[in-house]
Amino acid sequence: MDRAQKEKLVEELGQIFESSGVVVVSRYEGLTVAEMQDLRARARGAEASVRVAKNRLAKIALDGTPCESIASLLDGMTVLTYSEDPVAAAKVVEDFAKDNKKFEILGGNMGGTALDRAGVEAVSKMPSREELIASIVGCIGAPASNIAGAIGAPASNIASILSTIEEKAA
Repeated sequence: MDRAQKEKLVEELGQIFESSGVVVVSRYEGLTVAEMQDLRARARGAEASVRVAKNRLAKIALDGTPCESIASLLDGMTVLTYSEDPVAAAKVVEDFAKDNKKFEILGGNMGGTALDRAGVEAVSKMPSREELIASIVGCIGAPASNIAGAIGAPASNIASILSTIEEKAA
C-alpha cells in the first residue's frame, strides 16, 4: 500500500468516525472467512457496516474525532463495526458474539462517550431508532382513535336502537 492509498484510507476512516452514531471495536482472531462474511451480512441487514483496517492508520484517523477514546482498544486483530443508528452496530456485534466464542467485543464509542464491554452490551439492549419512532407514533395515535371511537359511538347506538324499534314494529 503506497502513501496515497494510506492517506485515502485515513480520510475514509476519519469520515466514518465523525459520522457514526456508534463504533464498536472487537477482536476477530480465529474467525473463519465464512464467519466474517456472516458478520458482514448481519451488519448489512441492520444497516451497519464492518471494517477491518490497520490499527496504526485507524489511530491516525481517530485523532481529533469524537471517537478518539477507542484508540487504546486498537491492538491486535481488530474489526470496527459502525452505524449511524446509535444502537444497530452494538446489537449486531452482541448477537454475533453469542454465536461465536472467538469473537471478543473490546469496547466502543457512542456520540463521543467511551464504552467498555458492559457499555456496548447496555447499548445493544436499548430500542433502535425505528422501534422508538413506532412507539411514539403509537402513543400519539392512540388518543385520536379513542376520540374517534367516542364520537362515533352515540351514532352507532342510535342506529341500533332505531333498528330494534323497527324490528318490533314489523
